[in-house]
Amino acid sequence: MGTLQLAPATVSDYRRLAESRLPRQLFDYIDGGAVDERTLAANRDDFAHFHLRQRVLRDVSGVDTGVVLFGTRAAMPVVLAPVGLAGLMRRRGEVQAARAAEAAGVPFCLSTVGLCSLEEVRAATKAPFWFQLYMMRDRGYVRELLQRARSVGVDTLVFTVDLAVVGSRYRDTRNGMGGGLSAGARLRSALNFAAHPLWLLDVALGGRPLVFGNLASYVASAKNIQQFRSWIDSQFDPSVTWKDIEWLRREWPGTLIIKGILEPEDARAAADAGAQGIVVSNHGGRQLDSAPSSVSALPRVVEAVTDRLEILMDGGVHTGPDVVKAVALGARAVMIGRAWIYALAARGEAGVRHMLSQMQREVTVTLALTGLTSTRSVGPDILLPRANAGP
Repeated sequence: MGTLQLAPATVSDYRRLAESRLPRQLFDYIDGGAVDERTLAANRDDFAHFHLRQRVLRDVSGVDTGVVLFGTRAAMPVVLAPVGLAGLMRRRGEVQAARAAEAAGVPFCLSTVGLCSLEEVRAATKAPFWFQLYMMRDRGYVRELLQRARSVGVDTLVFTVDLAVVGSRYRDTRNGMGGGLSAGARLRSALNFAAHPLWLLDVALGGRPLVFGNLASYVASAKNIQQFRSWIDSQFDPSVTWKDIEWLRREWPGTLIIKGILEPEDARAAADAGAQGIVVSNHGGRQLDSAPSSVSALPRVVEAVTDRLEILMDGGVHTGPDVVKAVALGARAVMIGRAWIYALAARGEAGVRHMLSQMQREVTVTLALTGLTSTRSVGPDILLPRANAGP
């Protein structure tokens, strides 16, 4: 059966649909990782090291997948992670994803580098949403972004710390995301975009694709993706230290989550700096290749700070069993990035809604077949010893 006729049931199905619909440059941007993509692969593969105990003859006629995250109930332990330039995958993509998350009863986190602004997402939704921040050299502009976030009702800030420099993402290099293509390569790229008329009609002709949302006034001179990438390289601040987190803590009165933690020492430092939560994350395998997978790093971080912070994790989460395994290893919830961006690229808001519905169903089934009736009951005892354990 051809890809276009596929009835999607899994994140992998949505990935194939996204690949068929997006120009190569954009698909590789959301699909790729750093260098040899070993960490990208490990994020998925290492979930297989953990087996679940199947239990039988338990009353599982009623299963509650809900969880409380930073004082607010979510329908399941899942958050839509911030994804940069999501609006290039579908017209006003961040708004579509935020509406899908609201319908599913899970949090949505808007990226600093989304195409839709804080104000646009707020106007399109009623539920509170989260905002993700990168530190820029101009602290005045950072302060302005924080004020804008507060003014639209954001009370949860996710500060990403693992982008001191942009990772070596060779798919993007080959596709010219950083510029430098020859005339022939530029022509091939243009022809590839032209070969995707559905994307052209939806985004390029109707979606204001190069209005960079929250950064529109700050990076108004950027006329294409390559110029925007160059601006990011020049304006994101590689000198940030824990002292800056203390500054951020003083500037931000709401919940502060530090995203990009893999080591217990850094988790303890986040708690010392006043964060309420962390995300165990390797940036989806897009930064340091050969860093450990998030799921393999999670237990050591949990052991170090589980009594001080709420712990989330991201990286490679595609299924309900993945979600339950992460919770069993000590995460309060997971953040999913590629899972929702594939679904968005493939089928817009309806795709994200369907993907989240499928994921909640899988969480429900996984809980029931491990003999549990709620996520509150999930603990390490539902896991069997690791098989062929990785790092």
